[in-house]
Amino acid sequence: MSVDPRSPKPPWLKVRAPSGERYRWLREQRSNLELSTVCEEARCPNIGECWGEGTATFMVLGSTCTRGCRFCAVTTRKYGVPLDPHEPQKLGRTIAAMALDYIVITSVDRDDLPDQGAGHFARCVEEVRSHSPGTRIEILHPDFRGERSLVEIVANSGADVLGHNVETVRRLTPRVRDRRCGYDQSLSVLRWSKEFRPQAFTKSSLMVGVGETEDEVLVCMEELRAVGVDLLTIGQYLRPSARYMPVVEYIHPDQFARYEELGKELGFRYVASGPLVRSSYRAGEVFIRALLDDQDEARGLIRPQLDRIPALRPQQSTRASRALPILNI
Repeated sequence: MSVDPRSPKPPWLKVRAPSGERYRWLREQRSNLELSTVCEEARCPNIGECWGEGTATFMVLGSTCTRGCRFCAVTTRKYGVPLDPHEPQKLGRTIAAMALDYIVITSVDRDDLPDQGAGHFARCVEEVRSHSPGTRIEILHPDFRGERSLVEIVANSGADVLGHNVETVRRLTPRVRDRRCGYDQSLSVLRWSKEFRPQAFTKSSLMVGVGETEDEVLVCMEELRAVGVDLLTIGQYLRPSARYMPVVEYIHPDQFARYEELGKELGFRYVASGPLVRSSYRAGEVFIRALLDDQDEARGLIRPQLDRIPALRPQQSTRASRALPILNI
């Protein structure tokens, strides 16, 4: 059974069209430097809000993925585009010019490359750190086919938050994700990330509304905690087009609130659960930045202050605050 695609979406899934001076400026900068953002490639419903507040998720290693997950709108091919050797420097300069507090770097899967892109991904992080030492960096990386040495390269690149998504519960993984992905493989990647960089926070994300049960979601959360995952996001799957798997159910906001409470009880440091939540939405939320600042203070580290661009200061959000504020992509 699935939701009739012709039926209207529930009111809690309504989003505004992207607009605003900061959104337009970020889009112009991204276009000028020929960089890809997952915000656009994955057709994220929150692009207007995130870009309007100065948070963007940059996608490296090209915009063509070698995997074919049934939920993802990113273009897929057997071979990706040739790597741009200047991409790390372009990314570093762009982030410095934007003077962002917090950015996310993610990538497509590149099974066609000898190291699956791990070295290039790490260089992108290192260039951002070099050009903008005051910027917090979160990464959302592939599973590298479960090759531990490649996970180590990316984990040791210097990012503050190490993210890899399990995407769905164990039972549904073969139906939802590419055959080269694996539920236990993703758990291993997250466990290794924590082993390689215990001082960094690890993060994962779940889509719901694809046929899972509450018990399965709870088991998944327990297994993520067992491998040391600190931060969790849970959001509604939205079908990009008729080419992709259907939505089985639109989950009510009350159920998302319940998942958030269950996650807090299990010990996650941060849980963002809501209909429009995505793995990197508002990733620089005040709560996560505070966790990172406290950690630096405990280690005696001083992070450089950013030189703000006055015209591009983040606008004050009018949304009511919560005990654990909602992240989206």
